[in-house]
Amino acid sequence: MDLQTVRSQAKEKLKGYCRVCPVCDGRACAGEVPGMGGTGTGIGFRNNLTALASYSLNLRTMHEAKNPCTATELFGIKLSSPIMAAPMTGTPYNMGGALTEREFIGMIVSGSKQAGTIGWTGDGADPAMYTSGLEAITAEAGFGIPIIKPREQQVIIDCIRRAEAAGAKAVGVDIDGAGLVTMALKGQPVGPKTFDEIQELVNSTRLPFILKGIMTVDEAETAVKAGVSAIVVSNHGGRILDFTPGAAEVLPAIAAAVKGKITILADGGVRSGVDVLKLLALGADGVLVGRPLVVGAFGGGAAGVKLLLEKMTAELKQAMILTGCSTIQDINQRVIYKA
Repeated sequence: MDLQTVRSQAKEKLKGYCRVCPVCDGRACAGEVPGMGGTGTGIGFRNNLTALASYSLNLRTMHEAKNPCTATELFGIKLSSPIMAAPMTGTPYNMGGALTEREFIGMIVSGSKQAGTIGWTGDGADPAMYTSGLEAITAEAGFGIPIIKPREQQVIIDCIRRAEAAGAKAVGVDIDGAGLVTMALKGQPVGPKTFDEIQELVNSTRLPFILKGIMTVDEAETAVKAGVSAIVVSNHGGRILDFTPGAAEVLPAIAAAVKGKITILADGGVRSGVDVLKLLALGADGVLVGRPLVVGAFGGGAAGVKLLLEKMTAELKQAMILTGCSTIQDINQRVIYKA
């Protein structure tokens, strides 16, 4: 299997929903929500890519980083790479339905595990989507992280119990899903959460609890106070609020405020291992990848997901060689060029 074959097959299966563009930048699919695009003008989607592109790297070749190690650890889990599969759902209305929800998320979770990393699963307008994710995690002996929409408190707690029963490594809420159009269209109530509500969710489980969708310093600090184990700096792929900044734009300030107090993850616009290096240098401890892995799954199944994750990891290793970083922990702001 090769990348060209995966892309060609994905383009056929995703026809009408994702064009599998040479550069996945949200221009062709702007406003297509449901679909694969960003909401409104699509600027929030594009800002993720332009924010990453705005950073240049310091090329260094006089050092001892001859064979860097990309391995890292998250919640006590040893991973071959800090690159993980982001939670994604909605194959019928976002991706055209050539794969069922269960087939798709099974490919994501299995392919991630085969690549030595971990797949996250999502929640959606049809509660069966969350169930599909748990089934995929169970099939891989609990090797996955389910993320729940910001539903009513008791509904979330019930979902957490099911995640625990599936043996999941952690659990969380993508709190930025509070404004998802697709949830509203399907009559699934979601909304913002108060500090007390977040604390209740954290205290409801012994699993590491994650808040995905943090884009400001004050909310990152609130997450720390609430006892959250990790945050994901993310604008939900630009799919919920138009004109949001890119994740890479806000990440440095968030890292300056809470680095070391909480695990910081980031997603948005990641298309290569060099993008991963940039987010790590800007303060992330790990990175999630979304849309490219849709192409991997639809074009090549679990093997396609594995192929893309390993490709990004190889690119990350090459970038580490050329910036003088022997380990993931060595990657910091000295990698970023400053005029």
